[in-house]
Amino acid sequence: MKRYLVLEDGTVYPGTAIGANQERIGELVFNTGMSGYQESLTDQSYNGEILMFTYPLIGNHGINRDDWESIRSSCAGVVVHEVARRASHWQMKMTFEEFLIQQELPGISGIDTRAVTRHIRKHGAMKAALVNEVRDGLVEQIQQFKSNAHPIEQSATPRPYPNPATGRKVVVVDFGLKYSILRELARRNCNVMVLPYDADAQTVLANNPDGVLLSNGPGDPEAVPDGVLQMIRTVEKQVPVFGICMGHQLFARANGARTMKLKFGHRGFNHPVRNLATGRINLTSQNHGYAVDRASVAATDLTITHEEINDESVEGLRHEKYPAFSVQFHPDAAPGPHDAVGLFDQFMRLIDQRKKIMEVR
Repeated sequence: MKRYLVLEDGTVYPGTAIGANQERIGELVFNTGMSGYQESLTDQSYNGEILMFTYPLIGNHGINRDDWESIRSSCAGVVVHEVARRASHWQMKMTFEEFLIQQELPGISGIDTRAVTRHIRKHGAMKAALVNEVRDGLVEQIQQFKSNAHPIEQSATPRPYPNPATGRKVVVVDFGLKYSILRELARRNCNVMVLPYDADAQTVLANNPDGVLLSNGPGDPEAVPDGVLQMIRTVEKQVPVFGICMGHQLFARANGARTMKLKFGHRGFNHPVRNLATGRINLTSQNHGYAVDRASVAATDLTITHEEINDESVEGLRHEKYPAFSVQFHPDAAPGPHDAVGLFDQFMRLIDQRKKIMEVR
């Protein structure tokens, strides 16, 4: 069956329908990774977005039960060049197309995804539609479409839940949490309590945490309620804080910096990031359409610790007074290289240092 990818500037790309028989509108974003499609499709940071893969063949190893990053996909749709005709892997439980149908995700194949990517890189991020028919008024409908202003409400847990162990007590504030973050904390034997994104400082501190992690999540950080920023400002004075992706942007805003929308975002896991203190360069996994405004950091108590080599965007921050830091990329690396996984160990060291200080007192 025919399906069309229609951009808000009127560009039309014909292809073949895959997945659910539905029509969707959302912001079209591209992922440059060569693998990891299952992790990307279940990453809540893609909430409401039409996800396009630049790698030409998708679905060759199917879908397994171990690489989910959330309980279900929240993407609006999927764009690929080619779906593998035969999927094979010893862990496979279903094919890529079976997954799309199960998750009620419409998709399109037969698209020159790299050509579409070049179009977006030239003209900037734009909305698009996956439709079975190009009808009159469709472009105007796409242009007037308003995405969910608060996707975190859809992506985050509505109630607390534990991920128990016997080590350090860590509260994770869920803005659209990836399971791989919990896996990294579990590898360090952390006793975790996951709280909803709107938990106030009193609720967070009532769990008597040794540290607080601010998770990744979808959407515009400026749309997040001010109560979240107040929570961060209170908690960072009491216990070590580690922010990832959306958590990084909210950490920055809580401390007086601003955020901005990028021309086309960073999505994939081949983004080189420089540690400004050591000069070391890590390849990182990223998924965000917003970034911290570099010029706004100067007037805060934050120091820039990492930067993206390609566009020099802010990739890491550290508080000058409190044991708190954040990174824009995903050190949990699912999918992606594990170059930066040591940042979880850095968080553990901050926790242990604070505990020693409190013991002396």
